[in-house]
Amino acid sequence: MPSREAIFAYVKKKFGTEPEYPWARYPHYAVLRQQGGKWYGLIMDVPGNRLGLGGDGQVEIINLKSGGVLDLLIGGTPGILPAYHMDKRNWVSILLDGGITSRELFALIDESHALTGGRADGPRRHRMPLVK
Repeated sequence: MPSREAIFAYVKKKFGTEPEYPWARYPHYAVLRQQGGKWYGLIMDVPGNRLGLGGDGQVEIINLKSGGVLDLLIGGTPGILPAYHMDKRNWVSILLDGGITSRELFALIDESHALTGGRADGPRRHRMPLVK
């Protein structure tokens, strides 16, 4: 099961992303933002019953943009639910303790980053101009 720390390490290495914590009221909510400002992920704790899960406890999720939302939901992939507090046609919520592997989650993070305008291989590297 992927942890928020594993996600933060992955996005830092791959995209140069540092999590942002923009809300004083929700200090544990972390936004993953492109260099251009667009969000490609949001990690938060929400009541499980708001996601249609039983019980009153909190669950940790990540919201990601996906080009295959319907496929993921219809396919019944464990731990993938309609997006909480985002456009359900383009975003999904993924339970961090819901059975998805790190490999699967990182592939979905890559897709979300690309769909929100990022490069699949991370930020552009500045190169020194050739001297003639």
